[in-house]
Amino acid sequence: RDYEKDKVCKELASLGKDDFTSLSMVLYSRKFPSGTFEQISHLVNEVVSLTVTCCAEGADPDCYDNRTSALSDKSCESNSPFPVHPGTPECCTHEGLEKKLCMATLKHQPQEFPTYVEPTNDEICEAFRKDPKGFADQFMYEYSINYGQAPLTLLVSYTKSYLSMVGSCCTSPNPTVCFLKERLQLKHLSLLTVMSNRICSQYAAYGKEKSRVSHLIKFAQKVPTAHLEDVLPLAEDITTILSKCCESTSEDCMAKELPEYTVKLCDNLSTKNSKFKDCCQEKTPMDIFMCTYFMPASPNPELPDVKLPMSKDVCDKGNTKVLDQYIFELSRKTQIPEVFLSKILEPTLKSLDECCHSESSTACLNAKGPQLTRELSSFIQKGQELCADYSENTFTEYKKKLAERLKGKFSDATETDRQELVAKLSDFASKCCSINSPPLYCNSEILHLSLFTLQCLTKS
Repeated sequence: RDYEKDKVCKELASLGKDDFTSLSMVLYSRKFPSGTFEQISHLVNEVVSLTVTCCAEGADPDCYDNRTSALSDKSCESNSPFPVHPGTPECCTHEGLEKKLCMATLKHQPQEFPTYVEPTNDEICEAFRKDPKGFADQFMYEYSINYGQAPLTLLVSYTKSYLSMVGSCCTSPNPTVCFLKERLQLKHLSLLTVMSNRICSQYAAYGKEKSRVSHLIKFAQKVPTAHLEDVLPLAEDITTILSKCCESTSEDCMAKELPEYTVKLCDNLSTKNSKFKDCCQEKTPMDIFMCTYFMPASPNPELPDVKLPMSKDVCDKGNTKVLDQYIFELSRKTQIPEVFLSKILEPTLKSLDECCHSESSTACLNAKGPQLTRELSSFIQKGQELCADYSENTFTEYKKKLAERLKGKFSDATETDRQELVAKLSDFASKCCSINSPPLYCNSEILHLSLFTLQCLTKS
């Protein structure tokens, strides 16, 4: 399309070939996080080659369209050297522009467990001196596949700054001192990139409304002494920021929005909770944000039982406060991680909505209410059992207590079966029993674990 060609050619002209190649390496690494370095490099080389050729003065007007079509055709070949998206085979059933547009909209699920480990200073400099360009490409690939949910401009800015540091320090008389000094300079940008990746990953997994509910749950658990009026605006504000910044092409969207947001956090919640107050004493807005993000759930005060709302107010689309109040009350009383509550609340709220669209909403709500309440209580109980003792103990202590609990529960099971269950449950707890557990992984694991535990029960 002329618009696309114009955009890409302007980018090449303003960046120059080298920076355009670097941008492409970051862009395609984050777009194809399961692609190998060789596959991504191959794709980048092809894209840069066609862009340079088709944007040159006097190039054939059909050059860009023909070359991009050839590229999408090549992606559909069985021995394609390019990385593959889930959904590529379906796109390959289309032709021409439709195929290209289909390919362009494909996305991988967020990488919820970054595995990037930074090498030592000596290893960095050894690789850099051996092949500066190769080192730069490999770093941009590794970092971008791991932190690809951070906004693209932020990711480009960080990788560029990091490579500039490596270039300066590996050619300096004292690399160790240089790295120490430069890393301090880079700390803010590094934190901003890593934290943006985390919060944008969850946003990508949940979408806007579920993300709002997720933040509401977390705030209610971290500061159970607060009121809904204190935390609801914060849940709404962070969701608005994520919807605006995660896909933004503005370089300073997160850098501007998150510090402003931390001021609201501290204004609303520092007087409601001593841990929150401590977080608000941190030196920089980014440190404050990170401290509040990783803050665990607080012990909940004695609160009355929470009843599922059954009045017709539930059906008033203009008044979401009834459901927000219920989610808030349930969350601050319930000591299970947000991923569990979000998982059970989804079908519960869906059932309430179905009643609202039935012939007699009142009769439907009254009929379904008791069953929904039982299912909710049962699921919460299972979640509490799965995560019992995890947040109060070291991992070793937790495993020991878990083994003792299972010995009593599965007394007839073999030692091997019990050990397998301990390994499975403790691995699950390490990933899904904290306040910021990854939603996609934990959602599927909760189901798998229920089936696995059922098999163990059957065996014993």
